[in-house]
Parts: sequence; structure tokens; C-alpha cells
Amino acid sequence: MLDRFQNKYRIPSARAQWHGYDGGAYYITICTKNREHYFGEIVGGAVCGRDVARRVSTTNGNTDEPEMQLSEIGKIATENFQNVSVHYPYAEIPLFVVMPNHIHAIVIIDGGKIPYDRGVGMRRDHVETRRATSLRTEQMTDIANMQGWLSVVIGGLKSAVTHSANEKNIEFAWQTRFHDRIVRDQNELNRIAEYIENNVANWHLDELNKNE
Repeated sequence: MLDRFQNKYRIPSARAQWHGYDGGAYYITICTKNREHYFGEIVGGAVCGRDVARRVSTTNGNTDEPEMQLSEIGKIATENFQNVSVHYPYAEIPLFVVMPNHIHAIVIIDGGKIPYDRGVGMRRDHVETRRATSLRTEQMTDIANMQGWLSVVIGGLKSAVTHSANEKNIEFAWQTRFHDRIVRDQNELNRIAEYIENNVANWHLDELNKNE
């Protein structure tokens, strides 16, 4: 997986402006309300910091490796994240992990595929800022606009999962906001990818594991 990021998702690191104005990469975390374990449970291995392993039956036999057993709503969330580009062609989620009470993901926003030019349809305060400020502030406004597209994607994903839960009468709720961070260079992208890939195995160390 890391090779894929080094090849397909290579990010220039020479200048901070790489994030610029045609899109960018983001590391996002979305939590469930009150950190409830709506998405399922991690079983096997050193679960929740305990050294006693529970064997889990899988299609390949028994294993002591920790694994995420998705609930129905966890499977719905997984499907929505996997198919994000169907509904948002300018967005791609090459890597994500569904944990019991949160989701980590790398989201790529392709500014060349957004539905209209950056300057069209922006919030009024962004437009007024453009008219009244320097080129530097104008560039920062462009970044804020790209983050706005990220909010559209994440908001849509959250709404889709909530809608499915309501249709199936499944108890579920998101935390109101989500956390996002601009991925600024290739090394940072690779570190985040490694963290996501190891998230299940390191659940007992996770600060979002409220059982600790």
C-alpha cells in the first residue's frame, strides 16, 4: 500500500504551496456521537490492552490477530467510503479504516474535477475577501474553498450513512464535526498511511478507545 502512495499519490514537497489551488490531500477523522461503538468491535489478539487473546473464527480458520468485525452500520459506512467517487467524482479515498467508534481516511480532492471554477459559487464572505485583500490572502481563500469541497464530501458521506441507519431502524449518530488536516508532503502521507494500516492492531493504544 505504501508503494501505491509513493507512485500514484506522489506529492511534491518543495513548497508549501503544493496544496495550492487545484486540490489536495487530507487526513480526516470522523467519530460517532459519544464515541459509541456503532461500527462494530475489534476482536482477537490483545484486545483493549489485555494480553489474553480471544480466538476468532474466520473463513481461513482461527487467528489471534486483531480484526475489526463490522456491524451492519459499519458495513454500510465501508460501502459508502469505498464508492465515494461515484457520487463525488472530484474525490477519492484511497485508504481508510473503520474502527468501532471512528473512521480515519485519506481523502484526495482533485480540483480539476470539481463541478465549477473555484471562484464561482463561493460563499459571499470569500468573494468579498478576494476583492479586499492581498494576493497572499487570496491564495489562502482558495485553500479554504478546497476545504469547503472536502466538507461537502464528508457531509454527504455522513448523511448517507445516517439515512441508511434510519431506514433500517438502526440506532446511530455521528459526532457533529470532523477533524481534518492538510497532508503537506510525501513523507507525511506515508506516515499517515502506515498509521491507518496499523490502526486495528494498535486499538489497545488508541486514544479513542474509551474502554482504556
